[in-house]
Order: sequence, then structure tokens, then C-alpha cells
Amino acid sequence: MAGLLFLVCAFAQAQDEPYFVTYSHELEDAGTLGIESKAAFGRPDGGNRYGATTLELEYGVLSRWQTELYLDGQATGQDSAVFTGFRFENRIRPLLRNLPVNPAIEIEYENLTGADKTMIDLVGHDDDDDLTPPNGMLAIQHQHELELRLILGSNWKKWNISENFIAEKDFGHSPWEFGYAVAFSRPFRSGSVDRKCVWCAEKLTGGLEVYGGLGDTWQLSLDDTSHYFAPLIGWQLPRDTRLNFSVGIGTVSPSLNAIYRVGLTVDFDNFGSRFMHLAKSRLAKTKSE
Repeated sequence: MAGLLFLVCAFAQAQDEPYFVTYSHELEDAGTLGIESKAAFGRPDGGNRYGATTLELEYGVLSRWQTELYLDGQATGQDSAVFTGFRFENRIRPLLRNLPVNPAIEIEYENLTGADKTMIDLVGHDDDDDLTPPNGMLAIQHQHELELRLILGSNWKKWNISENFIAEKDFGHSPWEFGYAVAFSRPFRSGSVDRKCVWCAEKLTGGLEVYGGLGDTWQLSLDDTSHYFAPLIGWQLPRDTRLNFSVGIGTVSPSLNAIYRVGLTVDFDNFGSRFMHLAKSRLAKTKSE
């Protein structure tokens, strides 16, 4: 997937902040198609090393409305590789003008198995023990869930500050589960983002994510919850392609010792209008023939 995205980056542009778990208030421009691949690598205590990935297809329907499809999978050492399901998400920003704090709302439907290990949202009492059973046992656990996320974002000088509050509910059982994600980032050095260079400091963004669970409606507390402290870096490559890296450090015992993440993002500007133009051209050619 990374190789494929590099091949098409000559026609692509990337944006948004280099976060893996936290959402910023910025949405795709209307008509823009974004393709993003995120991978997470870890090893739970008593378990095998694994690599999990999610492929995100993001489309800006309107200036205030973005829709996304996520496809998830994972491979575990000495076990197997499995497709773990999909997520369908809509993100809405009710106010387009820039305010000191900009709100947005995310509504997501998740159809996943218990083998999903992407860990792009932590809620309730999730811990590393959930990742240790074999894939064959986890794959038979089907989860149909609704996720709601309140997103608050601020841009101050060169800083972006984003806060998320997450609520998740399984349709079949279980109480509402809650989580949080907070992040901030800024370029290493102020300067023109259009400068033609690869290694200059203007192309590098540094930041930090902190995320974890807040319990559920049965036990709203920090007891038996996972929390991570994750420094991150984003690298703006030529032709506006972005690579992101992060190391999440578990701060309490239910957490993994570390989660290593890497992401690659490209955007296709005016994809909707270009697709419609191509479709009309082909239709006109067919009629003329």
C-alpha cells in the first residue's frame, strides 16, 4: 500500500495534522478524495508481536461535511493474518469560520471482529490482555458499534491544539464506553510551506498525543484503563505527500509497553469534478459512436 501511494503522489496533495488517534477540526475540501494508510505495531505481555493496518478513504462531500470508509486488518506473529472489518464515518463541522475553539462532530458505525488491533480509539477498559488470544478465537467475536466523538480544535499562531471526547456503544450489549484524545503540534520552524526542499525544518512538524479510556456507564473512572503518551513527527514530502511517525508509550500497567505507528497520506484535489468530467466525456464518446 505504501508503494502504491508513492506511485500516485505526483497527482496528490496532503493536508491535516500528523495525528493517529486524535481528530482535528479540519476537514477535506469539497470534492477532494484523501487516501491514508496507518499501521500500528506492538506486542502485548504474554502475546506475540503484531502489525495492524487501516486504509482510510476520505471524501469531502461539502465544505462542512466529510465522509470516510476504513478497512482494517492485522497480522500476528506465529498466528495468522486476518481482515478485521470496516468502519463508516461522517464528520461534520457546523461552523466554517475560524473561532478560538472550533467544534466538529463525528458519527461512526463500526463492524469489526475482536481481532482488530489498530487501536485508533481507546475506550472503556480496553487493555493489552484483549490482544493476546489467538486470532481464531478473536475473529468469532463480532462487534457492531456506534461511536460518537466531540472534536474541539484551535489554531494559535503556528500551533494546532485538538481535543476529543469519545463515546461508544455496542448495539448488542454492554454499556456506553468513554475515552479521550488530546494532541498539539507545530512546524519545527516558521517559513514558507511552498519552499522547494525536502530536509528543511519547515517541512517537519512535531507534536504530542495523549489518549486513553475513561471507563463506562457502569464504572466511570480511570481504574483498569489504558493510557498512552505519544510523541509524533510529520514529514511533508515533495508533491505534498505526508509521512507520519509516532511512538506511544504506555503509562499504566493495562497498557502496552509501546505502540509504534507510521502513516502515509495523499489527497486528490477536485476528484469529484474530475470524475464527473471523465464520466461525461466517456458517455459523449459512446453516444457519438
